[in-house]
Amino acid sequence: MSSPDSAATSAGASTPPGPKEPLTPVTAALVEFLAEARVPTEHGSFTMKLFREKATGLEHVAMVMGEVQGSALVRVHSECMTGDVFGSLRCDCGPQLQFALSEIGKRGSGVVVYLRQEGRGIGLANKLRAYQLQDQGLDTVEANQHLGFAADLRKFDAAAEILATLGVKSVKLMTNNPRKVQTLKDQGVQVEERVPVRSDVQPENERYLGTKARKLGHHIDWLG
Repeated sequence: MSSPDSAATSAGASTPPGPKEPLTPVTAALVEFLAEARVPTEHGSFTMKLFREKATGLEHVAMVMGEVQGSALVRVHSECMTGDVFGSLRCDCGPQLQFALSEIGKRGSGVVVYLRQEGRGIGLANKLRAYQLQDQGLDTVEANQHLGFAADLRKFDAAAEILATLGVKSVKLMTNNPRKVQTLKDQGVQVEERVPVRSDVQPENERYLGTKARKLGHHIDWLG
């Protein structure tokens, strides 16, 4: 004879689902989801989602606004303490980040993936050493190479997995960097469109921007 519980189950009753973490897919190989919270900004309210890169322990952030599953406006931004936090005029990183947050705010949806790879991957201490070399006449690429590094050591595979974790299938990518576009494509992200990120040219960053255009292939056609 069937027990009352089995009879209820066979009659279609269901057990209440347990807690689940929809942000952590079974197939996630590179990152794991840690935590999230609402973060109100001047550009609107975002949800900050924190991920840890398993191989390095680095903690990357996705600033998410609105519905982003499917197609989304996206910026993949590498950490720049001097520009993002302190407003350094040596680079265009801070203005690029603010542009991305503003555009997402205007649209009402989108993602900024913030990767912890300071100084194009060489770290803050070496970045400051590179700044000293730039003040002595080297450009940003030459300074990195003088210190024994490649021009750009950044990787974007973690960003691709974070986007997949969020359900983003295709992106309108806010970037001037063709390598970033190609790398994300190589990681399976469909790039629908490249959205140029314009910033003001300053006496302090004009040479830097020119070097990025000439030596790194960035699309910065407003330099003149």
